[in-house]
Amino acid sequence: MTPADPLPDTKETRQALIDACLWMNERHLNQGTSGNISARIESGILITPSGVPYDALTPEAMVTIPLSGSSDAGGPKPSSEWPFHQGLHQARPDMPVVLHAHPPYCSILAVQRRSIPACHYMIAAFGGADVPLADYALFGSPELCANMADIMSDRHGCLMANHGATVLGETVDKARWRLEELETLARTYLFSSIGGAPHILSDEDIAEVLVAFQNYGPRPVQQSEG
Repeated sequence: MTPADPLPDTKETRQALIDACLWMNERHLNQGTSGNISARIESGILITPSGVPYDALTPEAMVTIPLSGSSDAGGPKPSSEWPFHQGLHQARPDMPVVLHAHPPYCSILAVQRRSIPACHYMIAAFGGADVPLADYALFGSPELCANMADIMSDRHGCLMANHGATVLGETVDKARWRLEELETLARTYLFSSIGGAPHILSDEDIAEVLVAFQNYGPRPVQQSEG
């Protein structure tokens, strides 16, 4: 994988992280302060602080932790989930944003300990033929960190057993998009199981989608000469 450039540590970047927190609560993708977001910057990782209501966050309240090692630098306390954020930033240098939340439908599947199979072609937006389930471990623990880094080595999102969901993003906006898309897939999978069973696309079907996604999106704007 090709490492992505770190995000600039600016007021705009910090505000974008705060806006993502406010957005996911407004969209009912999270509750209270249970979610968290981080971005890789030049000096390490920028992450939301522990237990601060989102509407009280300011750009100055965001916490910087190192890319590896202890987060205890004597300053503001980072999110209790900082270990798995740190582990994912190390494991996935191509994805500079990590977004974690407790979306309702994702959480239902998580407590049932079910991954999401290829019930819809948009599953490919998460890098493969399913959205996997990370094994349970205590929040903030080294075990959860290892579970997350392992299962997200080739995926852009996962469910977390008896916990919630986490997605990766090339940008803050892309992480927000993936979180909402993941909740939509979870809802689709659950509802399609009522009174029947969803048809699951084959690995070959998803491989075709992954190729098609490479050309998805607007054509780059060509700069004219003169």
